[in-house]
Amino acid sequence: MELLQALQDRRSIRKYKDTPVGREAVEHLLEAARLAPSWKNQQCWRFLVVTDAAKREKILAGFGDDNPGKKGIAAAPVTIVVCADPAESGIENGIHYYVADTAMALEHLCLAATEMGLGTCWMGLFNEDLIRKGLGIPPTFRIVGITPLGYPDQDPKPRPRKQLNEIAYFEKWGEN
Repeated sequence: MELLQALQDRRSIRKYKDTPVGREAVEHLLEAARLAPSWKNQQCWRFLVVTDAAKREKILAGFGDDNPGKKGIAAAPVTIVVCADPAESGIENGIHYYVADTAMALEHLCLAATEMGLGTCWMGLFNEDLIRKGLGIPPTFRIVGITPLGYPDQDPKPRPRKQLNEIAYFEKWGEN
């Protein structure tokens, strides 16, 4: 699959088949994430892969009942908790780069999953402290995102995207 095709095909998946995802496939995705760029190459990210049902319940406890992604986590055979150590990244002009570093790594993982026919859904609305404590994640680490991972049991249509001329300017702000 070409990169542009993976970018076009990637969707947020919230329904999964109960087909297991093998460790080799997960490691392939983690390798893709590992290759992401980061602040001064500090690679502040860490990935906690959770397949155990009891541990996944601890993740679910950190989501409100009205969170639409909760069902996806409950259904997917794998959940990946994406964390960062802010001390391994930098702050410049008030921007905390651990968030960008980790976001790039998670997006690498999501695109590699798309290429492999797997689904993901980047989730960011959760009770970080509850999940951190439930999974034994050290307090110095931030949970930047969580994604269920599995074989999609849905084929959502593409979401509308702004046209290029609405978001990109050449040489002068506001001019295309």
